[in-house]
Amino acid sequence: MSKPNKSTSVPQLSKQEKRRVEQEQQKQKTRILIISSIALVVIIFVGLFMLASKDAAKNATSGEPVAFNYSELPRVGKEDAPVKIVEFGDLKCPACSQFATSVKPKIVQDFVNDGKAALYFVNMAFVGPDSETASLAALSVYHQNHDEFWKFYDAVYAQQGDESEEWATEDFLVSLAEKEKLAIDYELLRKDIKDRTYADELNKGMQLASEAGVTTTPSLYINGVITADPLNIEAISTEINDAAKAVEVK
Repeated sequence: MSKPNKSTSVPQLSKQEKRRVEQEQQKQKTRILIISSIALVVIIFVGLFMLASKDAAKNATSGEPVAFNYSELPRVGKEDAPVKIVEFGDLKCPACSQFATSVKPKIVQDFVNDGKAALYFVNMAFVGPDSETASLAALSVYHQNHDEFWKFYDAVYAQQGDESEEWATEDFLVSLAEKEKLAIDYELLRKDIKDRTYADELNKGMQLASEAGVTTTPSLYINGVITADPLNIEAISTEINDAAKAVEVK
């Protein structure tokens, strides 16, 4: 009768080897935990971004009025005008130049001068690197002399260069202010541009644009409600008159 085979014994790991295995297993768990945490954070941020974008789009399309702190914005017209018009614009934007030279004068003539409306401006800077330079210059002019802001606004748009070129330089903007004989300190203007004195205020305007759902310039809000065509003076005039009547009813 044959004898049964003896079972092969499994080599036992040494304490040192066991320790290495345990350490490797722990490292694997730690890596999985870190990767999972990073993935969770990314998912949360993506979700928050999508929610914010959805809310911004809703503000822009739902017709719900956007609340503006009008006292912080450059204004032409009476502070207590019943209709408040807010333009979001980039000083390098060609369409904004069209608004400034053809639509704005009609708004001022027909509605601002008689006290029915006031026009406000929010600086945006996205067309090119010198959009920011132009915005910083405009904010410096505004803080030096509120009344001179709109002269500078008109002059920049009238002298606007090609949007693909960096023409809104410090020298150009200071020279333009001098040429227009703005009642400001030109050296302070240059310093404010160099030091980016009003960068925080510009960023605040950009944030306001994002919260309002602004995606293009010019964008025009009439008593907090965005207008469909900011370059159509007939449609804008109708909306201003409708807004004025709505205020009267209240």
